[in-house]
Amino acid sequence: MRLTHYSVQGNHLHMIVEAEGENALSRGMQGLCIRIAKGLNRTMKRKGKVFADRYHAHILRKRAEVRNAVRYVLQNVHVHARRAGREDTTGPDRYSSLSADPAAIVSPRTWLLRVGWKYEASAPGAARG
Repeated sequence: MRLTHYSVQGNHLHMIVEAEGENALSRGMQGLCIRIAKGLNRTMKRKGKVFADRYHAHILRKRAEVRNAVRYVLQNVHVHARRAGREDTTGPDRYSSLSADPAAIVSPRTWLLRVGWKYEASAPGAARG
């Protein structure tokens, strides 16, 4: 499993990952959740369960779906700020992969996540490659 984009919200995470199959996704998410939980528990000097629920997976198959998901994850801080009645921030979310240490994420391998999502669906002659 490869983590390519993420955003940390107040009580949940949004992540876009690539995995070679359902088993790889399941094992990768399990390992990532354990690592996050251990780190948070260490930081907060506490013990116990961190995540109340399992992850929700949705396979992204189309350019528009991937484009919407990437935009949603990377711009989600603005949505939450407006819903909470706070002034919207102008820069990138400091709790997202846009502001992350490059070691925290990897470059996507699939065409859809590398370049495909950047093409508008109505763009004529949008070449793959």
